Amino acid sequence: MDFHPVERASEAFQQPLAAEEIRKVCRRAFGGEARPVSAVELGTGMYNNVYRVTLAGQVRPVILRVAPPEARQFRSERHLMRNEFASLPWLAVIAPLMPQVLAADWSHGVIGRDWMIQTHLEGVPAPEHLGTYPRTAWPVFFRQMGAVTRSVHDVRGPHFGPVSGPGYATWGEAVIASLEEIASDLDGVGLDAADVRKVAAVAAHERAVLDEVTEARLLTGDLWTVNVLLDLGAPEPVITGVVDFDRTWFGDPAADWTIRMATAKADEREAFWESYGALDRSPAALWRARVYEARHLGAIRLERHRLARADAVRESYGAMAEVLAGLA
Repeated sequence: MDFHPVERASEAFQQPLAAEEIRKVCRRAFGGEARPVSAVELGTGMYNNVYRVTLAGQVRPVILRVAPPEARQFRSERHLMRNEFASLPWLAVIAPLMPQVLAADWSHGVIGRDWMIQTHLEGVPAPEHLGTYPRTAWPVFFRQMGAVTRSVHDVRGPHFGPVSGPGYATWGEAVIASLEEIASDLDGVGLDAADVRKVAAVAAHERAVLDEVTEARLLTGDLWTVNVLLDLGAPEPVITGVVDFDRTWFGDPAADWTIRMATAKADEREAFWESYGALDRSPAALWRARVYEARHLGAIRLERHRLARADAVRESYGAMAEVLAGLA
């Protein structure tokens, strides 16, 4: 097999599979005669290991995604791949844009890690291709992003919290539990979590404001340009695929990562709102948005630690202090 893993340090969070492990996965998924002839690790993801695998006798490759070993997973990020798998029936509204799951295995009977094989989507990652268009064409892209996000947010869920659970009866419970999990993870890696706990305490004290959100809607969890594919040959940006829905939640759409990114700058992304619709700008909604920003910052701090970006970890404390000042 022609095998091209991404070379990483032994202490790196992501650790590649061996060639024989990929062979075992393919035999489990497609039968004992399945033979991978090439496996190329794609280094674009920051959590799962992702491989483009071509099987003997097959023209189209498949995508193998492998979760981190359970011992390396944070409490707030536990079993993300299983959460994505559980989300698929809820994401039916955008199924034509998503890869299909060909096989999934949580048994750890083959390689000791969760893994999933999906169809390979045609298209070029948006961060690589959007810049080839003049900026005057970018609003077309963000308008499509708004439409995709709106269709997901229109889906109603049965509980608050991660799609695969645990489920909570109220939005306040779900948000506070998430903040507490992030704080616990920060403790576990030796980082100061006092500011995240302060946010959790404020959220608990003002839980009634969070609980004004009474309808659980489906959140994409992580959708932005990095998880979008574009048509290589289209005269203007055309979204052909969306991937990586492992952080889906049921809750307040305003808490979604996509909304955070769409509001981050007043540039071409303002076209997002033309198809998505207007945000609630009431005092209560703005207060909740600060709590959501604190949750995002806590998760970002963990990710920066995982990526060994010590300077960025330190910067997160200043950003969190500004959020706390706005919550006081």
